[in-house]
Amino acid sequence: MTESVLLFEPSLWSVIQVSDRDRLTFLHNQSTQSFRQRQPGEACETVLVTATARILDLAIAVIDVEAVWLLVSPSRQADLLQRLDRYIFFSDQVTVADADSTLAVLTLIGDSTRSLLQTVVADALPELTENQHAALAIAGQSVQWVNYSGLGLPGSLLLVPVSGLDAVQAALQAAGAQLATVEQWERLRIQQGRPAVDRELTEEYNPLEAGLWQTLSFDKGCYIGQETIARLNTYKGVKQRLYGLALTTLPSQLPAPLLLEGEKVGVLTSAIATATGAIGLGYLRTKAGGAGLTVDCEGQPAMVVDRPYLRHTYFEPESAGAAR
Repeated sequence: MTESVLLFEPSLWSVIQVSDRDRLTFLHNQSTQSFRQRQPGEACETVLVTATARILDLAIAVIDVEAVWLLVSPSRQADLLQRLDRYIFFSDQVTVADADSTLAVLTLIGDSTRSLLQTVVADALPELTENQHAALAIAGQSVQWVNYSGLGLPGSLLLVPVSGLDAVQAALQAAGAQLATVEQWERLRIQQGRPAVDRELTEEYNPLEAGLWQTLSFDKGCYIGQETIARLNTYKGVKQRLYGLALTTLPSQLPAPLLLEGEKVGVLTSAIATATGAIGLGYLRTKAGGAGLTVDCEGQPAMVVDRPYLRHTYFEPESAGAAR
């Protein structure tokens, strides 16, 4: 990353608000992450899955005093609202609502994010560790600062009142933030290895295949999809894994088959051009190999590479502390 800070507009995220007394227990039971012991001021990633552990979306949960805000993919929000509402039982004190009309999410990416934020707030920034959040005042607006970028890169997410969005965005740009494009986000996303909906995150895949082990809790008890996830981990049964790919050229279409000695061993799901070639993400059959393998993509060699965001290590109960 350079010294510049990239500012991405709210189109990257939609917001679901989960509120009332049982909100943490509800999310604990509905997603892969452990929530019951979470405290206000924390944030974490979690995966929403079907009963058979097929991926619906990868979300960022921001836990506050009276609500949890789920930052989800815009194309999935409506379906997720319906699915979550379906699992609220008569005795549950939980409310699930679309919060897009009140909250917008600005994304800042860059090594100098903290320095830039310091120039637009009156007081000293709180000392947050990664995945913590706190309230800031920017341009007269109360903004929730989440010390996490969503990509595993230096940066932040800002939950901003929709009514004050223009003022906050103007203040950040005046301080030096550079308005960025969706294409720039896509390039960073693929470079880091964060899977995206309708590409790597579909009901064809589960969180273990997608390299989302950091979003899973293996000791929290029963939740939707838990039985399948636990069985795959126990018997080391992950049959395909998501990797990065260094491509010679962009494929003519996506998805594109990945071949090894003429046999299909995987599928390229995302790709984008860079200054030095092209990069992509794709699922590769576990038995075919991993990082360092060269496969064929539309007649051109493609090198399989690790990406920082992705994890592919089985959970061992006796080393639970290290695994988490």
